[in-house]
Amino acid sequence: MAYWLVKSEPFKYSWDQFVKDKKTFWDGVRNYAARNFLRDMKKGDEVFFYHSNEGLEIVGIARVIKESYQDPTTNEDAWVVVDLEPVKRLQQPVTLKQIKAEPKLASMALLKLSRLSVTPVTPAEWKQVLHMANDKG
Repeated sequence: MAYWLVKSEPFKYSWDQFVKDKKTFWDGVRNYAARNFLRDMKKGDEVFFYHSNEGLEIVGIARVIKESYQDPTTNEDAWVVVDLEPVKRLQQPVTLKQIKAEPKLASMALLKLSRLSVTPVTPAEWKQVLHMANDKG
């Protein structure tokens, strides 16, 4: 199993809306590196849900339930989506400020590739974020 992080602006698509919807396809990715990460996602992979621009925090955990397929919102073959389902809200959100302050997360792709909306998370980073969230995973 691999770990990932996806970003969404809460006013466009929030964690609460995701939970209400029970599942969604992750669309709108128009960056080739982020698209490649979507293509690498496998069914069962776990995903941090990050509120970007407003909130700036990891708020929940999702799971990949369908691997990449053509983005239904465009006719361009270059773009794909994956289907995600919510697993749970974190006990405590983990803020970008906390992530930047944690030496164990200094190399996290969220920080190094900050403009991407989809990034990988290492198992050690995953475990550290869960620890910071007072969550057992």
